[in-house]
Amino acid sequence: MALDFTFSEDQQQLIDTAKKFTREKIIPAAGKLDEHGTFPKEICAEAWELGLMNCEVPEAYGGLGLSCVSHCLVMEEIAYGCAGVNTTLAGNMLAALPLLIAGSDEQKREFLGQLTAKNIFAAYACSEPDAGSDVAAMSTKVTKHGDEYVLNGQKRWITNGGVASWYTTFATFDRGLKHKGITAFVVPADLPGVKVGKKEDKMGQRCSNTTDVLFEDVKLPKKYLIGEEGGGFKVAMKTFDRSRPWIAAGATGLIRRALEESRNYALERKTFGVPIAQHQAIQFMLAEMAIAYESTRLLCHKAAWSIDQGQIDSIISSYAKAYGADAAMRVTTDAVQVFGGYGYTKEYPVEKLMRDAKLLQIYEGTSQIQRVVIARNLFKG
Repeated sequence: MALDFTFSEDQQQLIDTAKKFTREKIIPAAGKLDEHGTFPKEICAEAWELGLMNCEVPEAYGGLGLSCVSHCLVMEEIAYGCAGVNTTLAGNMLAALPLLIAGSDEQKREFLGQLTAKNIFAAYACSEPDAGSDVAAMSTKVTKHGDEYVLNGQKRWITNGGVASWYTTFATFDRGLKHKGITAFVVPADLPGVKVGKKEDKMGQRCSNTTDVLFEDVKLPKKYLIGEEGGGFKVAMKTFDRSRPWIAAGATGLIRRALEESRNYALERKTFGVPIAQHQAIQFMLAEMAIAYESTRLLCHKAAWSIDQGQIDSIISSYAKAYGADAAMRVTTDAVQVFGGYGYTKEYPVEKLMRDAKLLQIYEGTSQIQRVVIARNLFKG
C-alpha cells in the first residue's frame, strides 16, 4: 500500500500563499473585526482574487477545482489567522455543495458560475429556531402549485445570511413525513418575499455574518428545485459528510495558533526566576497541544483524502469533526491557562481563540450528534 504524507508542488504553493495572506492581511485585522463584529468584506475580496475562496468549485464552472485535501490545507492557514474569516470563506462552498451533489448542469453554471465570476457570497440555509441538529423536524413549508413552488418559513444561524446573493435551502411538504418530505432548493436573495432577519451578536467568530433568513410566500420556478422532491434530506446529509473535514481543518489551524502562542509565551514569561517553559506542568500542557494538533490534522487529511477518492464515509468525517472540535476547545482553554491572567485579557489573542473554538463543537452537527453518527455506523458493522 502506498502511503505518502508529502504535498505536491502546487499544494505547497497554496499553503505558502494562504500563509502569507493570513500573516499580512488577516492577523493584523482580526482583533478589530472581532471587537466590532465587522464583516471582513475587503479581506474576502482579496482572498477571492488570490483563489482562496470557492476552492472546490470545478474548473467547468470557472473554479480551481481543488481537491478536498488541498482545500483543507488552505483552511488550516486561514483559521490560524481568524476562525471567523475562515467560516465566512467556507460559507460559499457549503452553499455550493448541494448543487455539486444533486444540482443540474444548468443550476451549476448559473449559481456556481456567479461565485467564480465575481466576489459574491452564498449561504446554506438549513437550521431553524426549533430544528438544528434534528433536521427532519424542520417546519419551513413548501407547497406546489402547478410547476411552481411556494416557500414559507424561518431559518436561523445562517452563515453569510445577511450578505448572500443566493441560498441553498430546505423545506418540507409535510412535517408528518419527517425526512421523506424534505426538499432542496436554490433561492436567489432578490426574489420577492426573501428577507434577512436579525443578526446574531455572538460569543466568538464575531466577524462571520450570522442571521435569520425569512421566506414569506416566495415563489420558486421548478428550475430552482435541487434534485428530486423528497430528496432533500439525503442532500443535506451528504453535504455534511463532505463538509465536516473542513471543520477539522479549521480546528487544526486554531490548535496550531494556540500551541505557537503558548510556546512563545512560555519561553518569555518568567516565574520563580526561570521561564515557565522550564516547569513540567507547562511542558506537559504544551505536549498535549502538540499531540492534539498532529492527531486532528491526520484525521482531517484522512477524511478529506477519502472524499477525494470517492469514498465519502459518514463515520470518518464525524471522527475528524468530533475529535478536532473537542481538541480545539481543550487546547485553546489550556492556552488561556498558560497565559494566566494575561490570557483572560484582550491584550493577547488566546482568549479570542478560545471563544472562536467553541462554535466548532456546535455548528454543522454538534459534538454529541457526531457521536450519534459514529455509534450508528459502528452498530451497522
